[in-house]
Amino acid sequence: MIRDLDTVISSRIRFARNLKDYPYTSRLDENGAKEIIDRVSKALGNEYEARNFEKLSHNERMSLVEKHDVSLDFVRSVLPRELFVKDDTKIMVCEEDHIRLQVIKNGSSLEECYNEAVCTDKLLNEKLNIDYNDTLGYLTHCPTNLGTAMRASVMMFLPGISITAKLKSIALQLDKLGLTIRGMYGEGSEPGAYIYQISNRETLGISEEKVISKINDIVTQITEIERKTRDELKKRNGISLEDKISRAEGTLKYAKMISSKEFSELYALIRMGGDHDISRLDSLFCEVMPYSLCVNYNKSLNESERDIYRAEYIQKAFG
Repeated sequence: MIRDLDTVISSRIRFARNLKDYPYTSRLDENGAKEIIDRVSKALGNEYEARNFEKLSHNERMSLVEKHDVSLDFVRSVLPRELFVKDDTKIMVCEEDHIRLQVIKNGSSLEECYNEAVCTDKLLNEKLNIDYNDTLGYLTHCPTNLGTAMRASVMMFLPGISITAKLKSIALQLDKLGLTIRGMYGEGSEPGAYIYQISNRETLGISEEKVISKINDIVTQITEIERKTRDELKKRNGISLEDKISRAEGTLKYAKMISSKEFSELYALIRMGGDHDISRLDSLFCEVMPYSLCVNYNKSLNESERDIYRAEYIQKAFG
């Protein structure tokens, strides 16, 4: 059973790893990158699918960014790189670090993500010469990742907290606990549709288990605040809020053009209403993003065309 899906969209565990015998990617040449890809491929074996990233179109690559399967830095890299996939596990080879291993699952599921990530990480550690120091832990391109080199994060949907201006005080409390709150695409991104990413800042001198426990505790507290705040908003605004949600549903079902910005606003209202399949709604959120929409229709679309196709796609999804 997926836990706390009304407030937690997804959970992610990410490990950064580097091979001892090669410089970091900032000083890595093309041959070195190809060798690393080959070594990782052999270590993973046939259970992991290589996506042939170099052969993907620009739209296909950016669609993977929209779905959080790869980072924008990975797409922009000039080095040879590869993406390996097995179910919820995605492995970027030659991103900022030689290996970025991540597992993403729906709802509040950090432990499940961690357990799956550890299985793949053990495989890589057994078969590759991973750069590790007894004092500093895993060595990484960026010093802020030293130690466990693990980022644990949850994507939260917080309309109640956002509307009632409680976010600033929560952000201050998170900062004191060594946690960070950002937009849905991490550092530098703006929040949209009331979606925020909460993650650990500390990786040195703290175990993976303690980080996960700390984030889980915070998520539980924020979920309680968010649910209480939503109930208060519904009591206070009653018919007015119901009217906004109903109008949002009507727009999605009958509009002939819907922009990305408008869909984000409508999605937030409908998700807050809680009358639809939340998992399907979250999937739809990614499917109608600009590049993903182009991939789904197998054609390049300008902004106006995307708005038309987005409305069509949404109406099919809503039956």
